[in-house]
Parts: sequence; C-alpha cells; structure tokens
Amino acid sequence: MPSIEKNGLKVWQVRDQKSQLTRWGMWFAVVLGFVWSWQAISDNTLWALMGNVGEVTVDIVGRSVPPRWSYMDKLWKPIWDTLNIATLGTVISLFIAVPVAFMAARNTTPSRMFVRPIALLIIVSSRSVNSLIWALLFVSIVGPGVFAGLLAISIRSIGFCAKLLYEAIEEIDENQVEAITATGAKRWQIMVYGIVPQIMPAFAGIAVFRWDINIRESTVLGLVGAGGIGLQLSSSLNTIAWPQVSLILLVILVAVVISEWVSAKVRGAII
Repeated sequence: MPSIEKNGLKVWQVRDQKSQLTRWGMWFAVVLGFVWSWQAISDNTLWALMGNVGEVTVDIVGRSVPPRWSYMDKLWKPIWDTLNIATLGTVISLFIAVPVAFMAARNTTPSRMFVRPIALLIIVSSRSVNSLIWALLFVSIVGPGVFAGLLAISIRSIGFCAKLLYEAIEEIDENQVEAITATGAKRWQIMVYGIVPQIMPAFAGIAVFRWDINIRESTVLGLVGAGGIGLQLSSSLNTIAWPQVSLILLVILVAVVISEWVSAKVRGAII
C-alpha cells in the first residue's frame, strides 16, 4: 500500500493516484465497449417484432406438450450415434493430443525454437474453431453423416486436451525426473517412469471431462448434417413438428444429465 504525506503525517492508501486513474480508465473502456456493442446489436434488431414474443412462446409451448412418445422408436439409433461420435471422437483426439502436448511442454519438447511453436499452433488452431464450423467443413469434404461429426469432434478436442495436458506436464515434480536421470536412464525411460506416472491422474480427468463436453456438442452437430440426434431435431424443426421437438429436447437433456453423472463419478474415483 503506498503512503502520502499529509500535514507531516503518513496516510496509507490502497492505491496511489496513478493506479486509481488507471483502474477507472479500464472501467470506462469496459463500459464504452458494452455501450458500443449494445448499440450495434440494437441497430440490427427488429424491435417491432418483439411485441408478440410472449404469445409466440406460449403457442409453441402449447403445441409441444405433450411430447410425441411414439416417436421414441426413431430416436434410439440417433442417440446411439451421438454417443459413438462423442466417445470415439474423444479417444481419437487423445491419441493425437498426447504427443502434441509433449511437444508443446517446455520441459519435454525436442526443440523450443522449432517443434514447440508448431505444437502450439496445432493447439490454437484446433481450439479457435467451433465444432459446428468443423462439422460444416467436413460435411463439405466427406459428405453428411456420422463420419463428418466424428472428425469434427476429434479435431475440436485435440487443442483442448493437449493444452490442459501440456500444462500438467510443465507442472510435474522435477525432482523425480532428476532422480531417474541420475541413474543413467534413457530419454524414453525418463518419460515412462518419471513423467507419465505424475500426469496420469490429470490425463484421466481431462479425458472424462472432454468426453462429457463432447456429449453436449455432438447433440447439435446434426443441425449441419453431421449425424446424431441433432439431425432428427433439424428435420423436426423444419417440419414444425413441435411434439417431436419437445421429445428430442427431453432425450438430449436426459443424455446430458447421465453423462454428467458418469463423468462426476469417474472423476471422483480418480481423485
């Protein structure tokens, strides 16, 4: 805490004048950015159409209840496809993310000047593009279907898993690595016995956490033709079949709740 002289006495302050002005300047910039963003949204919004939002909402909810339970027979395969997309996508991404993470971590990369930047570029490229965008791209390349969704989830998950994993690698206890190195162990032996055991809990947690996220993301990939239950949701929305839509949303909710419960149990067992 800085102090200032006042009548010959020191008065303690939390911040000096420069820090306080900087803080107020940052708040002003945030408020200015919010006002500018709201103005841009407001200019592109047809507020005249907002007058009957309540009536439309009540009408849609009324048409959606009760759900069309007979349609459930057509949802078993799509929900199974969704689970397969999430699970296989997570497994494939982990196989790729592990070597990328070791190349990105400062204490395990073969070259900080050449290899590490490439690994970080892979991580950033994967994480910067939403899974729906990846799905649109792969639908254009390999055609609509489950395989496009699988590729989208896999590529999207690489950056997430690799980033968390390389951070875990950089936070390991170096004393264990030094002890194994002192025995004359080779580089691969140092990896297997000095690094891998330390990051296994983090690896398991990351895998389960990402699988839980992929369950949620896989449910909407069908909206762009990438298979799964989202495809049924898209067709039901296009035909304005609201009882089917409500049933599909209910099934998605149940699937997400179950995946959340499973992932919580697994993480609890690991920790």
